[in-house]
Amino acid sequence: MGGYSGGSGPDDVLRLRRMVAEPDDTNGYSDALLVASIERYPVPDPEDVFPDEDGWIPSYDLAMAAAEVWSEKATMLAANFDFTADGANFSKSQQYEHYVGQARKWRSLRVPGNYEVMTMPPATAGTVIGNWNDPYE
Repeated sequence: MGGYSGGSGPDDVLRLRRMVAEPDDTNGYSDALLVASIERYPVPDPEDVFPDEDGWIPSYDLAMAAAEVWSEKATMLAANFDFTADGANFSKSQQYEHYVGQARKWRSLRVPGNYEVMTMPPATAGTVIGNWNDPYE
């Protein structure tokens, strides 16, 4: 398994803090908030036991948690823009672009996985799967 995985214990919270450049909770990212972010991204454990199976050892995708935090940080800067005033140039959008780039970077390092697509309602023999609410049928 690739990517950055771990649990949601103190060592993993510290690791996530390093990944998102938040060494302490002065900017509002408490340990509890980071644990909640980590626990939103469960992955199969090192023995390939899935989160919904018995015997799963709590394992989480820290890269996706980092991408979430960077996206939140970028959102807080979305209103920043470049402007010129009194002969000086202010490039306030650069920080936003940096944060978005960090979110993109950590998403690219997420734990790889396969996803199963299920039809709703489940398909039966002879059922045509398509646009359920197609007005032209």
